[in-house]
Order: sequence, then C-alpha cells, then structure tokens
Amino acid sequence: MGLRVYINGEYFEKEQARVSVYDHGLLYGDGVFEGIRCYNGRIFEIDAHIKRLYDSAKAIRLEVPIDRAQMKNDIEHTVSINNLRDTYIRVVITRGPGSLGISPAKTSNPQVIIITDHIELYPAELYEKGTEVITCATVRNHPNAVSPKIKSLNYLNNILGKLEALDAGVPEAVMLNHLGYVAECTGDNIFIVVNGGLKTPPFEAGILEGITRRIVIELAEKQGIATIQQNLTRYDLYTSDECFLTGTAAEVIPVTRIDGRAIGDGQVGIITRELISSFSQHVNNG
Repeated sequence: MGLRVYINGEYFEKEQARVSVYDHGLLYGDGVFEGIRCYNGRIFEIDAHIKRLYDSAKAIRLEVPIDRAQMKNDIEHTVSINNLRDTYIRVVITRGPGSLGISPAKTSNPQVIIITDHIELYPAELYEKGTEVITCATVRNHPNAVSPKIKSLNYLNNILGKLEALDAGVPEAVMLNHLGYVAECTGDNIFIVVNGGLKTPPFEAGILEGITRRIVIELAEKQGIATIQQNLTRYDLYTSDECFLTGTAAEVIPVTRIDGRAIGDGQVGIITRELISSFSQHVNNG
C-alpha cells in the first residue's frame, strides 16, 4: 500500500487525494501551511509548528475546524499509519470551497490536509562543500502587506525569487526587503559569521520566525557563540567570514559563494560545521 493522505479526518491513497477546484486555497492561495520534520519516529518541534500554524490562521481570520490537541493527534497518526520514521510532513488548511469571488464569506468547510512524504531541497554534496546563492531583484513582501510571519498558501513572492535563482543556475536566492536590507531567502533564513559570532536579520526586517532558526540560535548559545539580530546589507554578506541557511527542510546548509563572491576562503567554515553537527545531534538524539 502506498502513502495515504489525511483530508478532514479520512485517509486517501496519495493518487486519490482530492480537493474541490472551487476551493479558495486553489483559486486564490487562501490558506496556511506548515512544514514539519520527523526524525527517527520523533516529530520535531511539533508544538511550535502547530502554534505557528494556528497563529497564521488567526492572522488571516481562518477558523481551523479542529483544536490543537486534535491536530497534534492527527499529525502523529498520519505518520504512524504510513509507517514512517524519517519523513517530511506538510499540514495545509484551506479556506474551503466557495464561489468564484474572493469573498471568504462565500466559502464553507475549511479543508485540513496532512501529507507525509520525502523532500529534498539541496543535493547531499552541497552540505559538505557549500552552495552558491544570489541576491535577487524580487523584493520580499512588505510586512504591512502580507506579513512574512504568515505561512500562507500564496507563495508567489518566494516563487519569483526562486525563479531568479534557477535562471542564475543556483538553488537559492537572498531576498531584500523594501528598505534594501537582507530579509531571508526564498525558503530559508540566513546567518553570517563575523569575528566568531553570528549575525542574522531581525524579525522587523520582514522574515518568517523560523523554528530551525530559533533552535540554531539556542545551540550556538550553548556553545558560547553569541548571536546578534540586526539589519544586514549585501556588503555584510559579501565580507562575512562564513554564511549558512536554516530551514525545516534544508536544516543547516553552508553557503560559500554569494553573487559570484567567495565567502571567507570559499570553504565551509568551522563554526558552520560545528552548528551542522550540533543540529544533527539535536534532532536525532532529542
């Protein structure tokens, strides 16, 4: 039996999982989602992910039809029923089917979808030798338009940045905010290493409050590595000693070139390697 997908309390074979073509999640990107990892049968930071999911839903006035305890139980059961121990989990809440107008008042029956499957954003070798990224022309959404803190189904802003990266032959792009400061990448948060410490854009730069980002900061602090959250420019990236990205799917991945410029000596740095190792131990050993 293949993978089964949870939709509103029922399970469907992956190939048979369906939602209405009138669902506003499809028609307008009206909905929210979370990506979660499961390591060796343990769902990583599930409570934090569920909180962020419900916060995103509240921010767009989307009523999730089940409570948080039921959501947690359904996520755990979906992993179990698919007999998976290491997997990527995608939880999606759509506004539900409605009319062809954008009004949420004309929708009903929000859809709760839980998918468990494999995801690979970067080839394995890039974790050893580092990846190259660019800064892109697509500006990160203004925080007063659609807040980057909301993980909405409308990912066009990120997708346009990703297309620029692919056009440049690299897997990821750094997005600047409306003020010209570094915000985040199309799918990951960004850190640089300067004089033995970490620097990363603050929340007010217009970033997603990454859960992996938070864990990495906590791990760094345990190792005596301080983190400063401040506005960064492209110059700060270019002249940094090391650089790496963090994200649920990406975990911790080193960056060795930005816009054709070598970062540091162009090799994966010591602190980056230490944090990759620390993060791996943390997620696998708890």
